[in-house]
Amino acid sequence: MVFMGDRATLLETGRFVQRHARNAADEIIEAVGAVDAAVDTTAETDAENETETEARHRRAAERGDLASMSALGALLLRRGDLDGAEPYLRGATAEGDRAAANNLGVLLHQRGYAEEAAGWWRVAAVAGSAPAAHALGRHHRERGDEPAAEYWLRQAAEQGHALGAYALADLLEHRSDVGAERWLRAAAEQGHREAAYRLALSLERRATETTRGPHETGTRLRVPGTRAIVSSGAPATGTAVPGQPTGEGAGEAAEAEQWFRQAAARGHRRAALHLGAILEHRGELKEAGRWYLSSAKEGEAKAACALGFLLRDAGDEESAAVWWLRAAQDGDGNAANALGALHAARGEQQTAERWYRAAMDAGDVNGAYNLGLLCAAQDRIPQAEQWYRRAAYAGHREAANALAVLLLQAGDANGAEPWFSKAAEAGSVDAAFNLGILHAGRDDDRTALVWYERAAAAGHTEAALQVGIAALRDGDEQTAERHLRCAAGGGSAEAAFRLASVLDARRPEPGPAVLGAPREEKSECEEWYERAAQQGHRRAQVRVGMLAAGRGDMAEADRWYREAAEAGSRNGAFNLGLLLAREGSEREAALWWTRAARAGHGRAALRLALLAARRGELTEGRHWCDRAVELGPAEVAERAARLSEALHQELTA
Repeated sequence: MVFMGDRATLLETGRFVQRHARNAADEIIEAVGAVDAAVDTTAETDAENETETEARHRRAAERGDLASMSALGALLLRRGDLDGAEPYLRGATAEGDRAAANNLGVLLHQRGYAEEAAGWWRVAAVAGSAPAAHALGRHHRERGDEPAAEYWLRQAAEQGHALGAYALADLLEHRSDVGAERWLRAAAEQGHREAAYRLALSLERRATETTRGPHETGTRLRVPGTRAIVSSGAPATGTAVPGQPTGEGAGEAAEAEQWFRQAAARGHRRAALHLGAILEHRGELKEAGRWYLSSAKEGEAKAACALGFLLRDAGDEESAAVWWLRAAQDGDGNAANALGALHAARGEQQTAERWYRAAMDAGDVNGAYNLGLLCAAQDRIPQAEQWYRRAAYAGHREAANALAVLLLQAGDANGAEPWFSKAAEAGSVDAAFNLGILHAGRDDDRTALVWYERAAAAGHTEAALQVGIAALRDGDEQTAERHLRCAAGGGSAEAAFRLASVLDARRPEPGPAVLGAPREEKSECEEWYERAAQQGHRRAQVRVGMLAAGRGDMAEADRWYREAAEAGSRNGAFNLGLLLAREGSEREAALWWTRAARAGHGRAALRLALLAARRGELTEGRHWCDRAVELGPAEVAERAARLSEALHQELTA
């Protein structure tokens, strides 16, 4: 396709997507591509075949037609027939055709005569050829002459030349010049997909910086094709920091998405990958999958990996494995880790190990960490330590934490502490909590609390519980409640029970029961007791049973007492016995009291002694009296002693 004179423009060829991988000469050819000439061959090739077009131009050129000489030279140049193109281009150039001068520069550049090529580009550029000005600017930049490069690229850009605008933006961005975005936008608006992609990245970066503030670090949007590290021992397959720009940054984020979309629609595979990640984060999984698929088909390994995760999450593990395999074979370490985790879950340890090694070879440090997890699960502790240490030295914080845990389990607390510290300072919440445990074990409660507070601030449930317990111990009920709520909300049954106890202590004493009064609604403390009870917390189960009994709901009380008793709660067994005895089931009550007494419940032993005394089983009664005296508390021991003496007198009377 060739144009001439005032109709001069640039058409990108299908090879443009690969321009960054080419050498400098090829980039110049690509940048000029279909160049200035006499006739718009786009329309012509729709109506007639290339052979007829060439023959027509050749006949006209032989008659001395300047436009046909230029067009024929351009056609042969694009075909790669340099020998055939050169005489026509030189002839047209001699007659003052600026398109031919530009194309002659392209031909000479292809042959390696860069300086001579630049001379003809200068001729064409001075005559007003924007493609030539762009090529000349690129020529000067490659030689380090940035002022000359900027001058000629600006000439091309100001004439509306998309590649000229993009190249100028690239030069200005390299110098951190704020004017770069203007020219990126100009190129993007003319359909330059790489410019659209880079403009989107710039807008997104500014949007996230606006959201975070100037002193925060990290990225708000998830890195495409990755998944979060799980610190509980699950295989690691990448990192992620979720979030969404808000407020002032939201507008720029929305504009960034539109430019990603435009670049992706023009076949930019990295833009399609990034667009897929934005949509996935927003929950629009179907469209995200479509863009991941588009990018993956163009050879983007990260997109294939991300598509695999989408399919896995949708329950299609087999299809996920196909895309992970494709990505892993293209060198994506994250996909190799995902395949390793998949095979490990199936019990295929050797295959899992092979993929973890492939991930490590691809430069993904998670591969070494996952190898450590795999070896630890097989009790291959020396090998696990080796892999953890390798990943830890490479900066993997969870590997550092895992290594410290191994050392601590081996009795090397001094060796473990530096690794816990390194992991915690790098942001490992588990390591911060573990440091708290380490210092608590040394009776250094002050330092332990510092680390617990740090882990709690990052959302660690058990750390929040420990901070809450410490605050209760110090009498700071407000701080205790705040942390206990966090821990209970995070799923800690103990925190839910302790929070309920704090709230329970504030409740006013219940007034006398009024006949016919409506049943009271469950209080917040009872709801927390129930949450803990449902998680199997035995003391909470007993307390829920007591509250239910207080409301007159004996069936509910029986259920919770029985559940606690069967789980080994002696208080649950004792209370269940009381409930059964009141309902006339004294024999079953005795069974539960016996279980409670044998577990160390003094009141249950006293109840059994009284029961035996009423039945006339005096020796049995004295046995349980002795047990009650032994177990206490003081009030129970005193009553049991008096009963034992009475039974003794009866036996010796």
